[in-house]
This record gives sequence, C-alpha cells and structure tokens, in this order.
Amino acid sequence: MKRTAAKKGEQGRYAPLSYFQLMEVTLRELLVGKGLFSEDDVRRQVADMASRTPGRGAAVVARAWTDASYKERLLKDGSAACEELGFDVKPMRLVVVENTPRVHNVIVCTLCSCYPRPLLGIPPDWYKSRAYRSRMVREPRKVLREFSLKFGREIQIRVHDSTADMRYLVLPMRPAGTEGWTEARLASLVTRDSMIGVALPRVPRR
Repeated sequence: MKRTAAKKGEQGRYAPLSYFQLMEVTLRELLVGKGLFSEDDVRRQVADMASRTPGRGAAVVARAWTDASYKERLLKDGSAACEELGFDVKPMRLVVVENTPRVHNVIVCTLCSCYPRPLLGIPPDWYKSRAYRSRMVREPRKVLREFSLKFGREIQIRVHDSTADMRYLVLPMRPAGTEGWTEARLASLVTRDSMIGVALPRVPRR
C-alpha cells in the first residue's frame, strides 16, 4: 500500500511520501510494534528536538562575551562549559573556535550534516547541501562572499570539518558599542549563522 503524507498540498491533495519519509514511518511503526518504544516516546523526543533553538547557543556566546573565566573554560572544554548553563551536548565533544580580528572560523560537515543540534537546533537546508559541504572546503572565501561576507587577504579563514563524535561552534567577536549590555541583550545579537561562521552578529541599534 502506498503511504501518503499527513499534510495536504496546496490543492488539498495528499502528496506521496519521499523515500526517506517512507523509511522513517516504516521503521518507527516496526519498532513501536515490537515494543522497543511507544508513540508517546516519539512525540516527547520530537518535542525535545523542537525546543532546541539557536537561543541556546546565543546564551553560551553572550556568557563568554561577559565572563572572561567562562570564555576560557568554553574554549578549553566546550561540552563541560555548556553543561554549566544547563545544556547537555553529550555524547558528542564540542569544540568552540574563536573569531579574532585576524582569524575567521567557519564550520562544515563534508561527510553528511553533523551539526551542534543541542545548541543550534535543526540545521538549515543549505548546510546539508552537497554544494556547501564541498565548496566551503575548496573555496571558502568565494562561498562566504555569497553569504555577503567579504574578507581581505590579511584575514585567515579556517574551515573546521565536523565528525560523528565532534562538533564545532564559532564564538563570534563581540560587536562594538555593547559595553554594559546584559547577557540577554547581547544574546539577541547572536544569530545561528554567526555561530556557523557564515555571518557576523547583528549590529546593535544606536
């Protein structure tokens, strides 16, 4: 029997499931049928994944901007430092790389789409695309220009390739004119893309 998607299309018709959607539904029903977990377990896991947003990563960055000792711990052991704020990123190892006036970091996963989901949520489609995964390694400056980031040759671009057991997070530079800001206000300047390295933090409004 051919399964159909749960959501209707624009004309009110049910669209056929893709190959991967069909595989997910089939495997889930098989495991639930064998009693390995329940549909409620699945719903809870989906809700937990949906609660993971870039706001978590922004909170980590804002703390590092305002607390030098925390920043030092974050750069030394990203996983442990995130736990201090209540964000459990285990079992993966989190490595935080810091942008400086001379170095700009960007992350990619050339094999698939490994991504710091506990801190940034679901990765954007372009991050998972074959074009981004291959071109960012070969021609990072050109790809960054397509994201509206232009750097002179005096700025070193470092590309970090995530693995199955290790993820990277970019610690962007704190914007000028934010002296005395609270962590919450600073976090509002931190975007998902700035923690991937394809953008800079938002410019504070004057």
